[in-house]
Amino acid sequence: MEISQKIAVVTGASSGLGAALASSLVTKGAMVYGLARNLDKLNALHKQLGKTFIPVGLDITDQKAIVFWVENSFSERHAPDILINNAGAGYFSKIDELPLEKWHAMINTNLNGMFYLTTSIVPMMKKSTNTGHIINIGSILGKTNRAKTAAYSATKYGVQGFSEALYKELSRHRIKVTCVNPGSIDTHFFDDSGILPHPTYLQPKDIAELIVKIIETPDNFLVDEITLRPLIEYSSV
Repeated sequence: MEISQKIAVVTGASSGLGAALASSLVTKGAMVYGLARNLDKLNALHKQLGKTFIPVGLDITDQKAIVFWVENSFSERHAPDILINNAGAGYFSKIDELPLEKWHAMINTNLNGMFYLTTSIVPMMKKSTNTGHIINIGSILGKTNRAKTAAYSATKYGVQGFSEALYKELSRHRIKVTCVNPGSIDTHFFDDSGILPHPTYLQPKDIAELIVKIIETPDNFLVDEITLRPLIEYSSV
């Protein structure tokens, strides 16, 4: 896909990998709608990236708000070509010590939010004459797991299964689906779990640039899944 002049939607765009993805796509000439709950951070990113980055303060776990926003932001002549389901919540704990609200937060963000936005945008992608591309950000913990990750891994195994089935469903409509499974990323994603960033972790900018290259593959070429991990493993889980 030639990214220039395309329309992209990126969730979790206020920081970390989401912000890096928005920056990389804008650099390539895309118009990017960046979704997150923190509108102040999105507005700061807008000042940095310019008018082709549109900040959208939205909670993706609010299904009615998503439907309203999609219906009022897009049309058959102005439809998303790229959807990156990046927003995620992660909490690590022994299963008998995990607060119920943390479980629901991960289910609602990692699975429900992904489903709400995808099901709202796919009908427009189907009608478009352009090839579409959906990128779902999973995790290496959706491929393997370790102690204290049962709840989080359950959601990311779900992302993996959702992506594979979606690819088989949408390929006939010229819509690509790729599941990207990163290992530990050098962001503050897991701060609430007491897991701090580490220099050996993957860098958001590097992952974003790789995802952009995947989007830029020819229309008849699909990377349906890719797993990334740090060369040197370090874990405080």
